[in-house]
Amino acid sequence: MTTQPPPIGEVRRSFVTVRGVRLHVTEAGPVDGGPVLALHGWPQHHWVYRDLLADPPPGLRIIAPDLPGYGWSGPPPHRWAKEDVASDLIALLDALGLDRVLLVGHDWGGYIGHLVTLRIPERIDGYLVMNMAHPWVQPKVLLRHVWPFLKYQPAVAIAGVPLQRHTRFLELAYKVGAPGLDPETVRVYAERFRDPVVARTARDTYRTFLFREIPAGARSGERRRSTVPTRVLFGRNDAAIHPSLASPETARADDYTLELVDGGHFIIDEHPDLVRAKLIALAVETAVAE
Repeated sequence: MTTQPPPIGEVRRSFVTVRGVRLHVTEAGPVDGGPVLALHGWPQHHWVYRDLLADPPPGLRIIAPDLPGYGWSGPPPHRWAKEDVASDLIALLDALGLDRVLLVGHDWGGYIGHLVTLRIPERIDGYLVMNMAHPWVQPKVLLRHVWPFLKYQPAVAIAGVPLQRHTRFLELAYKVGAPGLDPETVRVYAERFRDPVVARTARDTYRTFLFREIPAGARSGERRRSTVPTRVLFGRNDAAIHPSLASPETARADDYTLELVDGGHFIIDEHPDLVRAKLIALAVETAVAE
């Protein structure tokens, strides 16, 4: 089982405790550069941003925390309700003394990033989100594309700890979701989920989503409107999330665009140069990078 984070160039690593969780934070780039908070999803950790961390775009400071209970962060005191995780990340910004940031998010990190933009829009200059549904999806739209969720989410929610720790479940998931991903990259991700803390966190992520958050969303739905410039990059061959779940037509947002590109769900691993280019373009658009 992997006990140390994989090496990434000349990064800075630290632990920051907020709201009862010890977050592992990896940074690169000038400390006075434009801060970029980069959020990963499941089944991954901060290493998904290794290319940006190893070679930060000029003028940008890349900050990639392991989300609570994931990677090398400690377990959270909550059961991974997404609003709780958003609160953890807002507290992290406070602890790091960051008044304004660019935000990047993929998968669950992408969903939580949406919640952060709704909570503190005055502190988010722009948001680049990849391969994740937005929070305004209507139940009837979700039902049309629910089958891919049923292939893996109930299994993780119910039996996620033994599945991730003692089987090749994640390796098989990557084979379906990212058939071109090299085995060593898959190993770096999957091995971390053999840790019991990480495996329980993933289980709680989906257990809370399926049994609490989906029913709550069906009853009330997200009513807040985003005022943050949001740029969505989505692999059109995503086997887990249909692009229509990120549609601009259903987004309650003032400035929201969706770009479909060749690729699957793990777009950062598949096209790191494209993600880098989109981040630089957003930094220029929002005048974060000179």
